[in-house]
Amino acid sequence: MKALLSSLLLALAPLIAAAADPAALYQQQCLSCHGAQRMGAMAPALLPQSLERLKPDEVLRTIRDGRAATQMAGFAGKLADADIRELAAWLATPPATPPVWREADTAASRIQYLDPAKLPLRPTFAASIDPRNLFVVVEAGDHHVTVLDGDRFQPVTRFQSRFALHGGPKFSPDGRFVYFASRDGWVTQYDLYTLQPVAEIRVGLNTRNVAVSGDGRWVLAGNTLPETLVLLDANGLKPVKTFAVTDRGGKPSRVSAVYDAAPRHSFIVALKDAAELWEISYDPKAAAIYPGYVHDYQMGEGLAVPGYLNPRVTPLEMVLDDFFFDDRYRHVMAASRDGHAQVINLDSRSKVAELPLDGMPHLGSGITFVQDGHHYMATPNLKGGRVTVIDMDRWQVAANIATPGPGFFLRSHENTPYAWVDAMMSPRRDTLSIIDKRSFKVVRELTLRPGKTNAHVEFTRDGRYALVSIMETPGELVVVDAANFREVAALPMMKPIGKYNVFNKVTRSGGTSH
Repeated sequence: MKALLSSLLLALAPLIAAAADPAALYQQQCLSCHGAQRMGAMAPALLPQSLERLKPDEVLRTIRDGRAATQMAGFAGKLADADIRELAAWLATPPATPPVWREADTAASRIQYLDPAKLPLRPTFAASIDPRNLFVVVEAGDHHVTVLDGDRFQPVTRFQSRFALHGGPKFSPDGRFVYFASRDGWVTQYDLYTLQPVAEIRVGLNTRNVAVSGDGRWVLAGNTLPETLVLLDANGLKPVKTFAVTDRGGKPSRVSAVYDAAPRHSFIVALKDAAELWEISYDPKAAAIYPGYVHDYQMGEGLAVPGYLNPRVTPLEMVLDDFFFDDRYRHVMAASRDGHAQVINLDSRSKVAELPLDGMPHLGSGITFVQDGHHYMATPNLKGGRVTVIDMDRWQVAANIATPGPGFFLRSHENTPYAWVDAMMSPRRDTLSIIDKRSFKVVRELTLRPGKTNAHVEFTRDGRYALVSIMETPGELVVVDAANFREVAALPMMKPIGKYNVFNKVTRSGGTSH
């Protein structure tokens, strides 16, 4: 019996050792694809920041079963369940040695697929397709993107994206190029005329989002790891400058959000760990307009670029988690995670109003509209079942509209009297509320797929149809007549987390996010 027990322990020793040492297991099974220090290589980074939005069960399932349409094979049958659980838990912890990403790493990562100077002047797909009514659909279920014809509701192409695209894709002012940012730091420039990627570059290890300048010359990426902003040439993604993000006391801060304020010719940056708002102008005349800017133009690779642009810092009373511009881009409505909200004037760099927005308003998903001569902004709430309407002429709350539960996305269009909001953060995740912008009342509740997440509405360029994501794997994209709320089409998709209409984005429609 003793000999049998010894033989059994000897046979189990490799499994026991592996479960006890997930770091060694990573070295053996994962390093060749996911890289040293889990920073990513031919496969995505496996840092806690990269995986934070994945549920623990999803991480376990991926290790066990693999990922469809990728080279990630499952380890079921190869590793014991205990090994898989230990490895998944270990991936949720930071590396013993903090990973480092420098400017040289960014420059070395750049991949150019097409020569921007040799691209055709017109779309190469069918002339009957309106390039301004295309939708870009991000499918998180298998990390793909579908380009959809918004007139016929038919896919034009579908391609594999980088892992876990984060933040809405951004478009060049003419709508030709779309720019994606992945959670593990990759920025991609994709040409909607030739339906091919132009270039890619890795700007960090964890990226929050990107913004494209209103003149189409620049892309600014905001990172949470490392704490940097990276300025890129929008035409080919050549790196121009990296800004270290530190507060006035020199303490590093993660970037919370980066947006373009086109009428101001500047980028606006919110910091996650500092009570500051940054404005970085790309206007050559900014030094004369705004005190504090320094422009030292120099030639770099044949392109005149700012050698340095000083961020124009506005001190705040709170750390911002989210913000939204008014129609003229003079004010920012800003909210913190603890339920405070303020209005900041970007010209005077001062607070001009307090807003009574408790819970967690999702300002970045807000909309604007004009009714009876008043300019309104409306926002869903991540912690409360309501949509709050703000009178932007008086900076007062005009209405709180009850919904079935906390929602994430609110959408509308200039050609419809209705706004659509989901309740995806609640048990009523299958219910959309249709709000009349004239009466501030819910006039219809709509459930397209009972028991499934019905969310993220986006309209065609004319506002005639609303496209709804069924955020499941597999899921659907459901097309609804925006006037009578009847379903007119459905397309299979793999967890479509968002869809973005070219025309509505480049014209800065009040009914969608910018």
